[in-house]
Amino acid sequence: MLAMLLCLIVTVTVCGCTQTGSSAANGGAPAQSETRPSRPEQSEPGSTGQSGSVRPQSSPNHNDHEASAVPNPLDDSPAGKAKRAVASMSLEERIGQLVMAPLFVGNDPSVLQDLIANRHVGSVLLIGNWNGGVAAVKTATDALQSYAPEGNRLLVTADQEGGLVQHLQGPGFDAMPSAVEQGRMDATGLRNAAAAWGAQLAQAGVNVDLAPVVDTVGVNRATNAPIGALNRDFGLDANGNADHAIAFVQGMHDAGVAASVKHYPGLGAVSGNTDFTADGIVDATTALDGPGIGAFTRVIREAEPAMVMMSLATYQLIDAEHPAAFSSTIIDGYLRSTTGYEGVVTSDSLSATAVSGVPADQLGVRFVEAGGDLACIGDLSYVQPILDGLLTRAHADAAFADKATRAAERVMTLKYEMQLAD
Repeated sequence: MLAMLLCLIVTVTVCGCTQTGSSAANGGAPAQSETRPSRPEQSEPGSTGQSGSVRPQSSPNHNDHEASAVPNPLDDSPAGKAKRAVASMSLEERIGQLVMAPLFVGNDPSVLQDLIANRHVGSVLLIGNWNGGVAAVKTATDALQSYAPEGNRLLVTADQEGGLVQHLQGPGFDAMPSAVEQGRMDATGLRNAAAAWGAQLAQAGVNVDLAPVVDTVGVNRATNAPIGALNRDFGLDANGNADHAIAFVQGMHDAGVAASVKHYPGLGAVSGNTDFTADGIVDATTALDGPGIGAFTRVIREAEPAMVMMSLATYQLIDAEHPAAFSSTIIDGYLRSTTGYEGVVTSDSLSATAVSGVPADQLGVRFVEAGGDLACIGDLSYVQPILDGLLTRAHADAAFADKATRAAERVMTLKYEMQLAD
């Protein structure tokens, strides 16, 4: 009887030490008491077997020593590399990764040299009607890349949708049909065509296409100035638009070019063009559970675009107080948390008339504060104020600096995925 009692005492003591030792190996905090399901076919280490004898068990201290002696494996994923790269950057370098500066056709690339080399701007938008063809664009993009650090090259973007919105033209660039015409292709045909258009962009040194438009036009097309009137959508219902947007993104990816879906959560129900007016840009119908946003969700989940571009319109049923690009409800709350999007969120041009009432040095601040990553700018005079505003706020506000750091990590993750960083 005494021998059995001693066995029970030893068993309780050893099992208690096992829990404590295990929790120490996983962070050092004592484990909370819990009930675990029994596994009759296998006895727990350190417990009594069928014979009633106690099995030998290593010292908890020995286990702790072994656990602490094993180094954590290096995270060599693009996200892991990005995290280490951003950690090694100064705050000024991190802020520079959050800005996309414009190079207008006819301007020498050297106008951006100081911004890239000394203000650490990490992305460039080619804007205007570049008619010189692939060779002329490649000369410009080569010059731009020469200003960037060798291990952190530029994201070079263009609005290459097709139809009336094709900024790069001339020898080597096919004339792209409008998105409405693309909507008449089957998905396989569109994917193949997009791969060919993407290959031309890649030859020109452009690595991101700010397309396709995923907006679903829900009003009379002629009255929808930014999209329907210009045939920038695929001209179908939400599911059809999603099918074609997926094919377009995949085709670009086939060519090694990233894509940005736009204009989240949709510009198909407003009358005003946010580029040129602040009137008629309040959407009273788009809802989070509606088909328009559903089209974006499908493309994001099925095609995994590199970027999502935020609209500058305001959505009464979602966040009536802020344009989408400045709405944490839409970006952090829905796009990231509900939809699960982890990629780069970029803005429509922050120099647009729609947000002209916001001081220039606060445009980037409001965007990053809402959860955005990459401020797209269509007017060169806005770049320095936006950089200065971001930097000033990050120096003064640790929480904002943390948001800026996470945004820089997302931008750098994309660069590692695209082999632009090493």
